[in-house]
Amino acid sequence: MGGFHCREGPPQRGPSLRFRCSTNSARLLEQQSGWFAVSNSAHPAMPHFSIQSRNVILPTTSVPSVFVRPTVWGAVSRVVNVIGFVLLPGGVLVAQTPPKPLVVAPAADTAKPEALVINRIVAVVNDVPIMLSDVMDRAIRNRAESAVPPDSAQMIALQEAALEDLIDEQVLLQKAKTEKVEIDDADVRTAVESYINDVRSRFQNNDAEFAKALRESGFGSIEDYRKGRADDIRNQMLQRDLMGKLKQAGRIPAVPVTEADVTAEFERNKSTLPKRKASASLRQIIFPIEPSETSKRAARAKIDSIAKELTAHPEDFESIAKRSSMDGSAPLGGDLGWNRRGAMVPEFDRIMFAINPGVISPVVETQYGFHLIRVDRVQPSEVKARHILIKFTIDTTDESRALKLADSVAGAWRAGANYDTLVAKFHDNKNQEDRNIPDLPIDTMPISYQTAVRGHAVNDIVGPFTIFDERNNVHKPVIIQITDLKEAGDYTLAEWRQRIRAQLTDYRSRRRFVDGLRGEAYIWTLEKPKTKAADNKFP
Repeated sequence: MGGFHCREGPPQRGPSLRFRCSTNSARLLEQQSGWFAVSNSAHPAMPHFSIQSRNVILPTTSVPSVFVRPTVWGAVSRVVNVIGFVLLPGGVLVAQTPPKPLVVAPAADTAKPEALVINRIVAVVNDVPIMLSDVMDRAIRNRAESAVPPDSAQMIALQEAALEDLIDEQVLLQKAKTEKVEIDDADVRTAVESYINDVRSRFQNNDAEFAKALRESGFGSIEDYRKGRADDIRNQMLQRDLMGKLKQAGRIPAVPVTEADVTAEFERNKSTLPKRKASASLRQIIFPIEPSETSKRAARAKIDSIAKELTAHPEDFESIAKRSSMDGSAPLGGDLGWNRRGAMVPEFDRIMFAINPGVISPVVETQYGFHLIRVDRVQPSEVKARHILIKFTIDTTDESRALKLADSVAGAWRAGANYDTLVAKFHDNKNQEDRNIPDLPIDTMPISYQTAVRGHAVNDIVGPFTIFDERNNVHKPVIIQITDLKEAGDYTLAEWRQRIRAQLTDYRSRRRFVDGLRGEAYIWTLEKPKTKAADNKFP
């Protein structure tokens, strides 16, 4: 580690490793290792620093002139400038050098105890070491995802797989560096917070219980856990973006997958596939709730009055929007922020991109009501605008009128009227309601749909019944036809074929690419130790 110069301090026990260091070296040690330095002397040239860990206690009586940092599993994780450490019974921490552990001999009056390796380099990818603790971290994490606790042989297999994963990961990260793939710190922070919040939610957002669980699992504090996850997530993002960049550039060609490959993969994994839930496929007509002509006339009179007021005082647009607009932008003076073309309904969008900044539009009608629009700023492909909205008043009379129309259309449909003709004329396209619902598990449908489907057969026309439209605060009538029903049970190959083919293609393409990188890299690994099955400290 360039720039780091420390000498071992007086032996001591406890959660500290004491070195005699320059201030700059101690700070460098603190930054690079995850330990923190506490000054024990006021000597300006060579003060004492205790290099401490907040969550790992290593009883020590002899410390080499190197440093370690804590790992999330409560063991020493990283060794710089040496191959590793061994821990002797009685708490003696000594350096290990390749190819075999070099154990410092105990005092002459004591018997030489058997050394227990607590960390060592198990692989090198170009100039980057992979530590035993890294492998154990990954293996334990993978073990936690398994529903069945592994035996000794299975744990060794997990460790072997973890080492291979880490080598793959390292060649990809090094390739990402050469390809100048970078991840924005803000994206990492957002992803980490999302992950932490998800884990915290499993403890009913009780930070005390969350912190206790982390400590008991060897993760240290919540902040330690957050930092560890930040590194993992950044590495995942780097690999994802690297693969995306190279695929887009055509540098990772797809590997062909045969039908026999798909069938074999399905047969190999079908016992582990989830059971299919009972599901239904539907086509439907959802009826909009249209305002009465009386409601439209009242809304038009109101917006015309506001337009007249703005003609006399255009500078009052924001204050009038706060007073009169009937949507969520009112407290902001009608501010809609920046919007690209196509973000608004067509009638609104067309006018918003047609008028010049500072100009107040004529009255614009959409399905939401009447609008007055003012564009504040313009830049390529987007505008910043404000509006005033006067909504149409919808009441139960309007809902009843729509329900009566739906009942009439349902009768015509059952009598043989063409669905395409009916849906084109009556369906609520303005609010972009779906016409078809393919293969949706019944128990995930809204209650009104579940009630409508149960007890009916394929091709039955059901309804009208109503659904609540939260956005418009109305109850809309719906008619459905059941086009398919599937009982709960096992999935078939046909249902999984497309997904398996895509996953196999992606896996094999990635595998071939990574194998190519491994072939170009210098990779050194320890041989698998020839130990009995109970010794699961591999590698």
